[in-house]
Amino acid sequence: MLSTELLLALCAFAFVSSITPGPNNLMLMTSGANFGLARTIPHLLGVSIGFTAMIVLVGLGLIQLFEAFPVAYTGLKVASVIYLLYLAWKIATASAPKAGEAQGKPFTFVQAALFQWVNPKAWTMGVTAVVAYVPHNGGFLSLAIVAGVFGLINTPCIGAWAILGVQLRKILNRPNLLRIFNWSAAALLVASLYPIVFSHPL
Repeated sequence: MLSTELLLALCAFAFVSSITPGPNNLMLMTSGANFGLARTIPHLLGVSIGFTAMIVLVGLGLIQLFEAFPVAYTGLKVASVIYLLYLAWKIATASAPKAGEAQGKPFTFVQAALFQWVNPKAWTMGVTAVVAYVPHNGGFLSLAIVAGVFGLINTPCIGAWAILGVQLRKILNRPNLLRIFNWSAAALLVASLYPIVFSHPL
């Protein structure tokens, strides 16, 4: 079981890492701005539930896999960067809305959940959560508590980014402004890759 001190530290880490900019938050903000809150909800839930499940699976053995085969982590990092660059391009070149509706489709629940596995920040958060906050020989219960706490704190944090996007949508009611916003969001998404590209392997 987690001590009170460890639990409080976990809550602080979960809040800070969840509320700060990263691929998930930037994409949720962009989705809120382009599609509105209702159509972004599946994306939001996919992020939260998918990431919580990711922590559990990381704790159950993926860390050992990466330690045994470092090349697997390197390959994952390369694939993640390439995919995020592709997403940045899709965001930047998204069509402006016509007749009050955004063209294209927001992420589905499944797409958002699967995206966690190629999201470098999600990997960093998940691995850190397991290594730093699951006690040695703490068992599955401790791992489940860590994942659950992260899920509970993560959901409102990422939701705030989607709501921010919805509020920006009221301002970005002209195609040119929305186009500038999308290019700016894409640039921030690419910039968020910097610490991942130059970080050391696990």
